[in-house]
Formats: sequence, C-alpha cells, structure tokens
Amino acid sequence: MNGVGLLKCICDETRFEILELLQKNKELCVNDFVEKLEKDQPLVSHHLKTLKKCGIVKSRDEGKKAMYAVSNNQLSELIANVVKTSKKISVLCSGDNCC
Repeated sequence: MNGVGLLKCICDETRFEILELLQKNKELCVNDFVEKLEKDQPLVSHHLKTLKKCGIVKSRDEGKKAMYAVSNNQLSELIANVVKTSKKISVLCSGDNCC
C-alpha cells in the first residue's frame, strides 16, 4: 500500500479513534471498542474490517472473541506521531489564527 492509500484508510474519525485506543491498550476486542467509543457493534466491526483489509490492524482468535492490535511497530509509531502532531497543531492553530 502506498502512502495515499494508508492515509485514506485511517482518515476516518471512527477508524482513527480505534487506532488511538489500540495505541493505549495494545489489544482489544470488538466489545471493548463498542463500550469505549459508544458506537454500535456493526459500525465498529465494519471499521475494523476495513483497517484489517488495509493491513493496519491484525486479529487473533481468543476463544469466541477476536482480539485486534496494530499490525506492526512502524505503523504503531506512525499513529503515535500523528496523534502527537495533531495535538500540537490544535494548540498552535487556536483563536483567530485557525486554518
């Protein structure tokens, strides 16, 4: 996948929230996302399927549950950097100077 494809895949609010949660928790199941995001299970499952198809997350079975995690360390670092940068930009881009 090229850079544009990667950005298109993560450039959705719910998918990015899922990735932020995975940064903090390393591994979660669908019910964890539903509870933390306060979103419907079919919606969460759809976004997890999209992230998995893009190769950004991976899953493993644990009994009847599927556990999800970021697929590799480089992607995990990229997500962490995007989160940090977005927080810095919102501080810099406040008041009348906002884009």
